[in-house]
Amino acid sequence: MQKNDELILKIEDMGVDGAGIGKADGMTFFVKDAVIGDVVRAKLMKLKKTYGYARLMELLEASPDRVEPKCPYYRQCGGCQIQALSYEKQLEFKERKVRNNLERIGGFSEIPMEPIVGMEEPYHYRNKAQFPVGTDKDGHIVTGFYAGRTHTIIPNRDCALGLPVNREILDLVIDFMEKYHVSAYDEKTGKGLVRHVLIRCGFTSKEKMVCLIINGKSLPHSEKLVEALREIDGMTSISINCNTGRTNVILGRKTIVLWGQEYITDKIGDISYQISPLSFYQVNPVQTEKLYGTALEYAGLTGNETVWDLYCGIGTISLFLAQNAKKVYGVEIVPQAIEDARRNAALNGIENAEFFTGKAEEVLPEQYERNRVYADVIVVDPPRKGCDQVCLDTILKMAPKRVVYVSCDSSTLARDLRYLADGGYQVEKVRCCDMFGQSCHVETVVLMSRKDK
Repeated sequence: MQKNDELILKIEDMGVDGAGIGKADGMTFFVKDAVIGDVVRAKLMKLKKTYGYARLMELLEASPDRVEPKCPYYRQCGGCQIQALSYEKQLEFKERKVRNNLERIGGFSEIPMEPIVGMEEPYHYRNKAQFPVGTDKDGHIVTGFYAGRTHTIIPNRDCALGLPVNREILDLVIDFMEKYHVSAYDEKTGKGLVRHVLIRCGFTSKEKMVCLIINGKSLPHSEKLVEALREIDGMTSISINCNTGRTNVILGRKTIVLWGQEYITDKIGDISYQISPLSFYQVNPVQTEKLYGTALEYAGLTGNETVWDLYCGIGTISLFLAQNAKKVYGVEIVPQAIEDARRNAALNGIENAEFFTGKAEEVLPEQYERNRVYADVIVVDPPRKGCDQVCLDTILKMAPKRVVYVSCDSSTLARDLRYLADGGYQVEKVRCCDMFGQSCHVETVVLMSRKDK
């Protein structure tokens, strides 16, 4: 068997990134865009000793769980890896992925998993979109999304995961750029002005934000763009963000308001949040309420507890918890996020939440060792890399009754749960929450309790 050979594969499983898995001659092959139950003709693209990667050439027999994707670009775009799989089977795939990681990496058995929390509508759920801006081979301005694992823009102003208003906004931006000869940024040369268009929408408030990320300090004829965008119902904030670096990082540090205010306001449950272009805020507010509701339920608060919320962002979980706790302390490394958290606490009249700027693995040990702070409950919601070991060691020293772990990566979740389990905790409940329909990503909430409680 060698590269460019073709073979017939029956897809029996799917990998963590959504690629179909088939076997032939004792080897495992990963086939992008194939789903469980498909029979495909595939071309070998890369071979290793015991496995390889193949390209889907022809669908010979469709799986009973295969559906027609809503987006014509889903195979090219890197965003929706499993859109061709029925939503019911997507949920099964995500739940199985988490369970497998907890068993394989964490070494857990008899995992107490509760049913996954799925979406009522797994499309048009994103309240935020970032569209790169460029030019096509004919010099026309285009915007859309990057093709998978590239920085080639697929022209598409109507993403099936985003809101319909995105297209209206992008049409106005491109019309403005063409009319006033405003250039698009070119990553290869570092020249050109408009790099990205960031759009945020409040699901409950219906407020809308548009921010153009530019390779400069000002936007020529910006008043004309403002005039056009203001006609959109709910428009609240129009700004530019300055990013002159040769970098893949989308946002720069400086934002200039062109019209309206710097932020929009939205609600999750009974809590209001002010969201600026730089704020981290969950992109699926409907499911976020369910996710945080699960975290609150697992925390088991009665009103008398002291809670530490590590990696707290703009205080989304902290403020949820503060409604039922005696005191909540939030920790986040990003200063802007802590400013947002404090402002959001004041906005909601919450006085029992206090926030610290710094690394969780530095702030928590310092507060524990110097001020002898304690916790009845600790909530962690770390980035994909999981918790720092120093942070986990401090949690074990503080010995809270319960640890609630919110995770966006089940492999690092499994690793950290094993560390806590070896330190005297046991897994009580596990629940997945689908925040990102049509993609492979899934959030998970886990409740751990001290064995000697």
